[in-house]
Amino acid sequence: MTAPTALVIAGPGTNRDRDLALAFELAGAEASIVLASELAAQPDRLDDAQLIGIAGGFSYGDALGAGRMLALDLMVGVGDALQAFVDSGRPVIGICNGFQVLTRTKLLPGALGHNAHGRFECRWVVMEPPPTSRCVWTKGIDEPIHCPIAHGEGRYVHPDADSLAEAGQVAFRYRSTNPNGSVADIAGVCNATGNVLGLMPHPENFVVGRQHPHHHRGGGLEHLGLQLFRNGVAAAAAM
Repeated sequence: MTAPTALVIAGPGTNRDRDLALAFELAGAEASIVLASELAAQPDRLDDAQLIGIAGGFSYGDALGAGRMLALDLMVGVGDALQAFVDSGRPVIGICNGFQVLTRTKLLPGALGHNAHGRFECRWVVMEPPPTSRCVWTKGIDEPIHCPIAHGEGRYVHPDADSLAEAGQVAFRYRSTNPNGSVADIAGVCNATGNVLGLMPHPENFVVGRQHPHHHRGGGLEHLGLQLFRNGVAAAAAM
């Protein structure tokens, strides 16, 4: 059986592209990394991909707002092709800066603002999907996921969080302390059809046990983020 092909989109300043590619590979996909500018020059690479990941980091140094310039690169360069990819039902995930990109491109609802306390947050958190989540990436996950965060603009805002929950579009909530003031403790959301996921925490940074800060004591080792990527790869393989 041929492994699904995963395309990891990066840009100037992103720094989690290799981590995301590794997560896809451990989940059973063949991953390649492409800069947004390269993708604009070769948009047919989207035709060959079965799932997409938009990497986290600090694209363009967040100089004009987190994710703004990378989102502009994508919408100007491959906007129609990216929308067609989403409309086809193929899985897409955007993590941290990638989540910010997905909201700025309007592929996901809501927006990300500065952390409520005004400080950059870098620590481990615990998140879990609500049972009502319709997201293909969270299918069958019934235990919390441990993973780190690293963001200054991670406060998720939406005018009607209750309607998102009712529609099954809340994909993750913080089970630990809400680190940024996100409305309704929301850590991640999906689109109406469930194939596009955006989240602020970094599950790609806990796909093997030794990445956990308490791995020598066995802490949290059953709460890997890898299952998230296995779900995405399985959804892509089933299409």
